[in-house]
Amino acid sequence: MPDFSYENKYNNFLVCGIDEAGRGPLAGPIVATCIMLQKDRNYQEINDSKKISAKKRNILYQSLIANEKFGIGVVNNDIIDKINILQATKMAMFEAYKDFIAKYNINPAILLIDGNIKPFDLCDNLKEIKTIIKGDQKSLSIAAASIIAKEYRDQIMNKFHNLFPNYNFNENKGYPTKNHIAKIKKYGIIEIHRKTFAPVKNIIA
Repeated sequence: MPDFSYENKYNNFLVCGIDEAGRGPLAGPIVATCIMLQKDRNYQEINDSKKISAKKRNILYQSLIANEKFGIGVVNNDIIDKINILQATKMAMFEAYKDFIAKYNINPAILLIDGNIKPFDLCDNLKEIKTIIKGDQKSLSIAAASIIAKEYRDQIMNKFHNLFPNYNFNENKGYPTKNHIAKIKKYGIIEIHRKTFAPVKNIIA
């Protein structure tokens, strides 16, 4: 289970965790979250968003957005197609970080990032950007960010389901499931599909 081991290395600094959701889907945006947790709260149920049930994830999401300071970054499929998913991931993380600062007028000193790539250079009052492989399984801040990013993106995809019910976005969330691919082959692509992603690219070629 994730804990505050990484955060505690920076006891004299404001620490935020950043994670994303939506790198792999064939449709919809990528979403990132930047969050600052409170050391005196109990987060024993927080875990990597992929390791908890949808029901529990939503409960944790509601608690986090009600009690914590966080920022959101959203990069849509058109931008993903223009700059590629890696650059779009970096952009979403930077937007989440900037959104956090804009909402609370707080400048973090340390960012803990899930993965092994720094999404942007030191700026503002940042002292360090620490990348952590499988950070959502190690750092509570990153795990919390993963939950908000996942739930926020799922809500976006649920709205797209209401607009495009043929594609079952409420179930597949845009990921390349067999059902989703079959729907693409049957109904074609729509405006939220990532046209540079296989198999969408292969279908429209």
